Amino acid sequence: MNSAVIVDAVRTPFGKRGGSFRDTHPQDLAAAPLEALRERNGFEPETIEDVIYGCVTPVDEQGLNIARIAPMVAGWGDIVPGVQLNRMCGSGQQAANFAAANVMAGQHDVLVAGGVEHMTRVPMGSDGADGADSADSLTDTYFKHFDEVTHQGEGAERIAEEYGFSRSELDEIAVDSQRRWKEAWDEGRYDDQIVPVETELEGEESESRSDSDSRTGSETTRETVVVEQDEHPRPGTDAETLAELPLSFREEGEGVHHPGNASGIVDGSSALLIASEEAAAEHGWDPMARIVQTEVVGVDPVTMLKGPIPATENVLEKADMTIGDIDLFEVNEAFAAVPAAWLEETGASWEDVNVNGGAIAHGHPLGATGAMLLTKLAHELERTGQDTALSTMCIGFGQGVATIIERV
Repeated sequence: MNSAVIVDAVRTPFGKRGGSFRDTHPQDLAAAPLEALRERNGFEPETIEDVIYGCVTPVDEQGLNIARIAPMVAGWGDIVPGVQLNRMCGSGQQAANFAAANVMAGQHDVLVAGGVEHMTRVPMGSDGADGADSADSLTDTYFKHFDEVTHQGEGAERIAEEYGFSRSELDEIAVDSQRRWKEAWDEGRYDDQIVPVETELEGEESESRSDSDSRTGSETTRETVVVEQDEHPRPGTDAETLAELPLSFREEGEGVHHPGNASGIVDGSSALLIASEEAAAEHGWDPMARIVQTEVVGVDPVTMLKGPIPATENVLEKADMTIGDIDLFEVNEAFAAVPAAWLEETGASWEDVNVNGGAIAHGHPLGATGAMLLTKLAHELERTGQDTALSTMCIGFGQGVATIIERV
């Protein structure tokens, strides 16, 4: 079996909903990390045998196979193929896992894997899958063996109830996420993985007309901006501030999750250059990390967010490793109860998890997040000199995905 290595890994800044990427087409956002990978690694487009991109809402501006369109927008011509996949929140990580599997099997030598989600221009649920409790066909298809239908927020609340997590305990995770992101940003830990994106913002400028009607008109103005930093983090967040926020999914006093301890809705993309060790050597690339093992599981689709627990257990067993063999972890902070439950079940230390902040701080652009988590881990392994890392994510309708990498 061939070894699959991560040669390079980049992402865009994550723009807050309605923020600096509001007038950026998703195709342009998807192309940005591809342009950066080529510039940083000096390959010709024909070197890339396929682009595998996750996208959870592949409709409207994100439709027509955005993975095929993004390389063309990036200036790679029409020679590079692309395929879009949807494993919901785990899509970007699944793209990397599929790329690694192809390389390990000897089917390809050099691939790009990543994802994109523009949650401002193509809102979550635009593909018609939102609100399952009001869609008979969806209910019949997915929940015919269950007594009820729930959404992810309710799933998170049920996990919190099962484990007895208090609101204050989950708020501690949220405060840590914001603090860690700020420390990482201030120390330049994101410098090598976030690529600036130039875009245009549209606005309206009023002008008075001196005709007989004294009419007032307006014209569209455009301002060029360079986005360099994540827009969602609130580094000044503290427990007192979070305690004042209204609950998102239940009546006051009956739940624990609110906007401050759940992931942010943002716009962004990410991509990894994945190759065989032989191909990396031929191109003169110095790999960052090796992909050791991958896993995907299905779990209860009602609670739906406990997938990281068995995914972690299974991927460790397949790799003949234990939780103690892993130096760094990324557990996506879709809701604070998710990493809290994972910590309780695995026995891992919170000090080794999401060390540069998580989705509560920087946000969760659905199709891009999984590749971004691997990007964070590959760069952090290089920065610290640690050896192994594991990324895992919860997924809607009850799935989980995991990947183990090791520093080269």
